[in-house]
Amino acid sequence: MSSYRDLVCSRRGILCAGATLASLGLASCANSGSGDVEGAPGSAPEASQLTVDPGHLTIATGNPAFEPWVIGDDQESGEGFEAALGYALAERLGFARDSVTWVRTSFEEAYAPGVHDWDINLQQVSITDERASSVDFSPSYLRPTQSVVVRADSELARAQALSELAGASFAVAEGSTAYDYVQTLVAGSEKNIRTHADNADAAQAVSGGQADAIVTDTPDAYVMASYGQIENGIALGQIPGSEDKYGLGATLAKGSMLTPLVAKAMDSLVDDGTIDKLANKWLAGYIDVPKLRL
Repeated sequence: MSSYRDLVCSRRGILCAGATLASLGLASCANSGSGDVEGAPGSAPEASQLTVDPGHLTIATGNPAFEPWVIGDDQESGEGFEAALGYALAERLGFARDSVTWVRTSFEEAYAPGVHDWDINLQQVSITDERASSVDFSPSYLRPTQSVVVRADSELARAQALSELAGASFAVAEGSTAYDYVQTLVAGSEKNIRTHADNADAAQAVSGGQADAIVTDTPDAYVMASYGQIENGIALGQIPGSEDKYGLGATLAKGSMLTPLVAKAMDSLVDDGTIDKLANKWLAGYIDVPKLRL
């Protein structure tokens, strides 16, 4: 099974203008227990003048935002891994909690080029070279694996190896890195891959029998199965070798003057164990999804 450390270890680095993934170095993982987040004062005068709304930090999440990233689709509560991370980043940048504004975007807008009405976007965006040509990335805050979810009454529910999934049809969110892993599962039969606007639509396809399985980040897979997002669903298992190579990062507009400040803030959250604390609190239950054999 995956360890908690596997989920949390992140890569330090920053994808600014002209930078490539090769410039990323391995960050250390602090090993601390669960507990509340303890922030440190940041550089408020500097950061507060660089935001789209001076004096306020605008953070974007998904529309809707799903658990365990945001609990109850209420990011302002600070409940959920990314909701809590947003407030932790804000504090390190010098913003008080009441100076944080939350907005909604599609997943695609989180890595789309151009000017945005948000400063930071947090919605499980994997760091890739292609995306880094359009936006800046923070250092990684998580390196999740991918997992397969099926209905418990499906013939696939007894599968313990990837080879047993040959011929199955897969639903996957359009633009997600899960698509690459699905391609290996269908062994070239791309007609068995069905893309959807987001994970909610993909999950509905599995519930309704239009697809046999969905592949998504392991925390999302666990929630889909455990909280009824897929009717009678089970998290079948993690795909071996699917750990996100460069991890998930917060996105910013390309060339944003906030980028180096956010990079420093994210690094500090990794180094002092805050990220570990958040993951212990919000993601600890998701490491028990079994691994599929090859």
